[in-house]
Amino acid sequence: MGILKKVLVGALLSTALVAQGAHAADKKIALVVKALGIGFFEAAAEGAEEAAKEIGDVELIYTGPTDTTAEGQIDVINSLIAQKVDAIAISANDPDALVPALKRAMQRGIKVVSWDSGVAPEGRMVHLNPSSNPLIGNMIIKLAADNLPDGGEVAVLSASATATNQNTWIEEMNKVKGDYPGIDVVTTVYGDDLFDKSYRETQGLIQSYPDLKAIIAPTSVGIVAAAQAVTDEGKIGEINVTGLGLPSEMAAYVDNGASKSFAIWNPIDLGYAAVMLSNDLIDGAKAEPGAELSMGRLGELTLDDDNAGAMADPFVYDKSNIDKFKDIF
Repeated sequence: MGILKKVLVGALLSTALVAQGAHAADKKIALVVKALGIGFFEAAAEGAEEAAKEIGDVELIYTGPTDTTAEGQIDVINSLIAQKVDAIAISANDPDALVPALKRAMQRGIKVVSWDSGVAPEGRMVHLNPSSNPLIGNMIIKLAADNLPDGGEVAVLSASATATNQNTWIEEMNKVKGDYPGIDVVTTVYGDDLFDKSYRETQGLIQSYPDLKAIIAPTSVGIVAAAQAVTDEGKIGEINVTGLGLPSEMAAYVDNGASKSFAIWNPIDLGYAAVMLSNDLIDGAKAEPGAELSMGRLGELTLDDDNAGAMADPFVYDKSNIDKFKDIF
């Protein structure tokens, strides 16, 4: 039977779960998120706890800054180094700014895995992509184009300008946008994964582009904020909001028509896989091109030349299936 305790990481509050009993656990694995209080990462934490219990004798530390900044994550990393954790699994706010702190962690024998939003290769041992970046890039523009048979103006509402995953997906999207005739990507704006800012950015898009037909938000915070803004501005039926989101948060907007469809992988599985990969490295698995690392019930992750691999393809949610998933995550 696990126990839940509160610990301080620097000036930030985190949650530590000891998987078995109240004795000192054999392993400490930290799941570091972009910011606390975001539904996507809270769902990932559920999967991380599942993995920790399955492994046994693991203390899982779930933590992150209060906002999506590299500086906040650096403070968290330094605190985790002081705690002598065995592994850090991090979704990065900046691919480069975290490298020096994570290098210090690795020099002290701490295994470092980036997941969801990557760290530059020199700052981590393994990166877990939630899906194939080209597939995600194609998916997010296809979701917009599928509902625009005559084409039209499309805008992107991203997270922060330095978010590795967002920038990679948008880059991949731009590579294939020519495959969708008539689709004109007019701009990209940034909501910093803050609801209020994302909402205001959406209002700005609506005002600046009166012929706008779709907003692509490849962020679970941004897509909800955009759907709410479209609803409040009376633009349902005129502007379709799509991208990457959680069924529990997007069900109401699929129901009211603000979003025709959206996609996401299972964040529970993502947190689970990140902890399983961390554990495999702690147990001596090699992080090298071609290696196969264990993701537990999700199978093996095969590393490419950059020591990165993909978990699963994104799945599309719409009115036909949203009710099946809205109470799960």
